[in-house]
Amino acid sequence: MKLSKTTMTVAAFVAAAAVALFAANSSVQLIEDSSEIGVRSALDDNTLTWAEVEANGLQVALAGTAPSEAMRFQALSVAGSVVDAARILDHMEVEADEAIAPPRFSAEVLRNTSGLSIIGLIPQSTDRDAIVEGFADMSDLPVTDLLETADYPAPSGWEDALSFAITAIDDLPRAKLSITAGRVTITAIANSAEAKAAMEKKLMGSAPPALSLTLNITAPRPVITPFTLRFVMDEDGARFDACSADSKEGQQRILNAAFEAGLSGPGRCTIAMGVPSKFWAAAVEQAIKALAQIGGGSVTFSNADVTLIAAEATSQSLFDTVAGELENDLPDVFVLRAILPEAPDASVGPPEFTATLSPEGQVQLRGRLSDEKMREVTDSFARAKFGSDNVYTAARVVSGLPADWSTRVLTGLQALAYLNNGAITVTPASIALSGMSGDQNASDTIAQLMASRLGQGTSFDINVKYLEELDPVASLPTPEECEGRIGDIISAAKIVFEPGSATIDSTALTTMDSIAEVLQECGSIRLEIQGHTDSQGREGMNLSLSQARAESVLNELRARRVLTGSFLAKGYGEVDPIAQNDTEEGREANRRIEFRLIQPEASVPEGDSTLESVAESSDIDASDDTSDAEGPENE
Repeated sequence: MKLSKTTMTVAAFVAAAAVALFAANSSVQLIEDSSEIGVRSALDDNTLTWAEVEANGLQVALAGTAPSEAMRFQALSVAGSVVDAARILDHMEVEADEAIAPPRFSAEVLRNTSGLSIIGLIPQSTDRDAIVEGFADMSDLPVTDLLETADYPAPSGWEDALSFAITAIDDLPRAKLSITAGRVTITAIANSAEAKAAMEKKLMGSAPPALSLTLNITAPRPVITPFTLRFVMDEDGARFDACSADSKEGQQRILNAAFEAGLSGPGRCTIAMGVPSKFWAAAVEQAIKALAQIGGGSVTFSNADVTLIAAEATSQSLFDTVAGELENDLPDVFVLRAILPEAPDASVGPPEFTATLSPEGQVQLRGRLSDEKMREVTDSFARAKFGSDNVYTAARVVSGLPADWSTRVLTGLQALAYLNNGAITVTPASIALSGMSGDQNASDTIAQLMASRLGQGTSFDINVKYLEELDPVASLPTPEECEGRIGDIISAAKIVFEPGSATIDSTALTTMDSIAEVLQECGSIRLEIQGHTDSQGREGMNLSLSQARAESVLNELRARRVLTGSFLAKGYGEVDPIAQNDTEEGREANRRIEFRLIQPEASVPEGDSTLESVAESSDIDASDDTSDAEGPENE
């Protein structure tokens, strides 16, 4: 059948359209493939392998999760370098950012005589006004608030550290406190070595047991007025009644001279301020050597006044030679008075005035006084020093006593008050004091008193012995001794519990009584009561049991009226064995309670703050103030 011309024309158009459509589809597919392959290759070359590519016609879709917004933008840029950016569809996501870590909260408190300032970053939940008010109330000083806040929860231990700092500032007139969560670092200056020790003891006792406390407290050198030194050589040997030095080097120079002159054992010499001359050590060294040449007597320095008293049996020629050489050798500022005592007259009667102090505190005054008014003054002075009911006066009034007799008597009584028991003897020629004291510095203090009150050239003798059992501080057990004594008690009679229980066995109650007695003697110390178990059973159960047992011991101590505010009960479970757990003996040893001191951490001053500079220039540690030096045989 013959097709019409119209039909053929239509068929031609249809065929052409089909060919065109096929060609178009092929072109689109080619474009899709080339775009997808090109973009994927470019992304791979730039290590953006996380990106997924899918072409749909002329459009190129990018999908996947970008590690960051910057990586997402980089993927778009790389794809845009291959195909037209208008053809790119962004279906990418970005990984969610991790929660921003909270900042480190801390505060520093600086206090001096003019005021107190607080600087740092604290949680918004902390009552800022209460902090400022608390520091103002405790210090009674104006407070400068330089705090910033951040809206994050307070970390564990932050409130405890802040509360302790507010309480502690009352005892720290010149200090810096650094406060962080669970930790307080204190840098401070004490007025003396004794004040430093008291400050450290109080801070350690009042700190919460879980708080990490770091102390760096320094004590400046004491000021000695007059600057005094007294070296004696007699039948009892060579000794210092008082010793002062202006530096470490001067101290060692003085002690070396004393050792060469016969001083034995450790030598005590206080490094202090108030020296009258930079040549102090050289002058003392020369005077001690001169006394050693004579062979006996005493040499006393009171500022720049030097008194050399030779032993009674010294020959006149030796005395003149040594005294003359010493006077020429002493630096210009020092003035020497050399005395060679005359032999005592056998016809002289008994000592003119004596005062005795018994260990019970009773004082008897006997001998001679210049007039009735002087007797009343002496009696009143003694009663003021020793107590009205403790003084018995049997002194009598005579004439012809030296003009300075009253000064000698009252100075002697004042010196006697530094002793726990002893006697003072006053004669026209000298004053002699002997006795016992619980103060290591009593001899130094008495020598300074007599040198300043009696004047140059007065002969006095001091023989004071230090007894530790009379020392109210030294007689107390140290925290380390308390820990050791408790350890001895537990070693002898272990704290045991009923099986699988936190109830203390009745057989261990006597042990608890003994521990309570020791702790009542020790006062406020920071202790951790540690509970330990063997490895039998589940670890979590052992940890809970050890904690319960430690708390049970703490409660038993409270029941015995032991102050436990500075104690911490902590269970360690099975993690710290002291023996093998594969035998019954080992397991028994591991089931235990231990008492351990919580020690403050040592601290090194940081930076160059004003406070720290003052601390460094003050010299410093109490160990530098009064030093013990060993003799040549022990060096």
